[in-house]
Amino acid sequence: MANSANPRIVVGVDGSPASERALRWAVDYARLTGGTVHAVAAWEYPAFYGWAGASVPAPEFNPEELAGKTLSDTVARVVGAEPDVRITESVKPGNAAQALLEASRGAALAVVGSRGLGGFTGALLGSVSRHLTEHAPCPVVVVRHGAGEDESGGDAAA
Repeated sequence: MANSANPRIVVGVDGSPASERALRWAVDYARLTGGTVHAVAAWEYPAFYGWAGASVPAPEFNPEELAGKTLSDTVARVVGAEPDVRITESVKPGNAAQALLEASRGAALAVVGSRGLGGFTGALLGSVSRHLTEHAPCPVVVVRHGAGEDESGGDAAA
């Protein structure tokens, strides 16, 4: 059960503009409620990895390291060097939906952007946000792009 006196807010971060908005929303909510933020990134080897005849990633390709760098860079960009709320970061192997479901056990809230880096732009929900809203063990907030923004996070009028 979630601790309502110090709520833990889990947020999915993949480096997309939508995940930056979700992280910003989670930090603002944590600030208002005295909560903590647990920022989660997931990684998987590309689908082609290990297939016969498929190009193999270079030995220096490390998806876990890349996900960790994306996570820490995004947190630094969104909250700065000295955040006023406690933020923990974790990088988990596997698909993003499963990683967020596991991380959200015992959390007060899970927060995701409506669209991540993959899939079809323009859809109401991405596969991860949809899966999380259907299966999470806690309430889920899906942060959509704001008025006047396009899906990439930029100004729609630009």
